[in-house]
Amino acid sequence: MTTPSQTNRLKDRWNQLIDRLTQRFSDGESLDVEGVLYLIGLQELGQLHQRFKKDDNVNLIHIGVCRVLEPYGYYRFDFYDSEGWPHFELVEALPNLKPGEQSILMKSAIVDYFMESGLIQ
Repeated sequence: MTTPSQTNRLKDRWNQLIDRLTQRFSDGESLDVEGVLYLIGLQELGQLHQRFKKDDNVNLIHIGVCRVLEPYGYYRFDFYDSEGWPHFELVEALPNLKPGEQSILMKSAIVDYFMESGLIQ
């Protein structure tokens, strides 16, 4: 269970992150969780200036999900394939969470990822 101060701190960090990423990568529309996960997937793939097919875009979001949930023990990096795409192994099934709880988990994991990289404090 999160305390109100933890919730407020997460909200402040999330808003700070969205402001920075929106200014840098969006045409004025605020990014959502899926958009941020896509950017993380691109970062982890390392092929930033390539055009991707629709299926690739879904895979990039999946890479983002796996990468941000890796420190939480849900996924573990497995290998890079011949095209340089990272693959992750499911270590522990994600818990059954209500939509609001899922949102908090993903936002927390994303904020932690960007705090680790130094983009936000």
